[in-house]
Amino acid sequence: MHEWIVEHPARLDIFLANQNVVISRVKAKDVVKAGHVMVNGRIVRKVALVLDIGDKVEMSETEEPVTETRLEAADLKMTVLYEDDACLVVSKPEGRSVHPGAGMPPDEVTVLHGIVHLFAERKIPFSSSAVLVHRLDKETTGCLLIAKTPEAHKFLQKQFEDRTVKKTYLAIVAGIPDPPTAMIDAAIGRSTSNRTKMTIFGSSSKTREARTTYTTLDATKDAALLACDLHTGRTHQIRVHLNGVGYPILGDPTYLSSLSEKLEREYDIHDLCLHAWKLSFVSPADHKEHSVIAEPSAAFQESLKKIGLKL
Repeated sequence: MHEWIVEHPARLDIFLANQNVVISRVKAKDVVKAGHVMVNGRIVRKVALVLDIGDKVEMSETEEPVTETRLEAADLKMTVLYEDDACLVVSKPEGRSVHPGAGMPPDEVTVLHGIVHLFAERKIPFSSSAVLVHRLDKETTGCLLIAKTPEAHKFLQKQFEDRTVKKTYLAIVAGIPDPPTAMIDAAIGRSTSNRTKMTIFGSSSKTREARTTYTTLDATKDAALLACDLHTGRTHQIRVHLNGVGYPILGDPTYLSSLSEKLEREYDIHDLCLHAWKLSFVSPADHKEHSVIAEPSAAFQESLKKIGLKL
């Protein structure tokens, strides 16, 4: 097994062609489509996938496709919020990565390990490349949509690409947003000074459009509870957008301000106050829209109580 850590952003096929392992970009395309390549622990077959700095790329040295036996089942006691023959929605726990990735301990248990367990219980074939329809940050809790078959995966991902999925998050922020409701329309790209962070840019070929609408649900003298609707799905989108307009999410060690740090100390907040609250999508099982709600985690509700906010 060949392994690399990406140092510069690049297309997957170009990256492989530059590693002196496959002869050409055409050969790299064949290797990827045959299922010989994994990125961050998942088999990928999209040759045009853009790799980010820090991604882990693995390629089988044999003619056999890479396997996923390393993903052992783990019963994470995840609550299943919705289920039909094509998909299910689970309530993602806090502090757990959705899937294995670069820089993680090889024995770290992720949500994907929990999905292996759920599929085994239901006697459903598991393929890590065809179950995760979207992602949530490690510290974010709430609705996570899972496909049961490759066909359902493709159907559901198309809705995310077409932006027909409705996603509403809850966020506790430092400060009182003014106006209380607004759309943040600001392109997001990877920071040039810190590649682990995203940032708002004016205009650049390396940025992607991003839009978030927030509505203030409750407020105290120095903090507020917001409902945030995502119109796009960029990395760290809500965290970057709210911080960009001066209202960082409490408990966020990456996107913060002097006020958010002060409030975290004052209210003893240690967890990221961001929760994937509502998710609406059309299921491939019946072609009807389904709306799912995940109750906030115990930590999120405790933070609301400490600050004096009500949902």
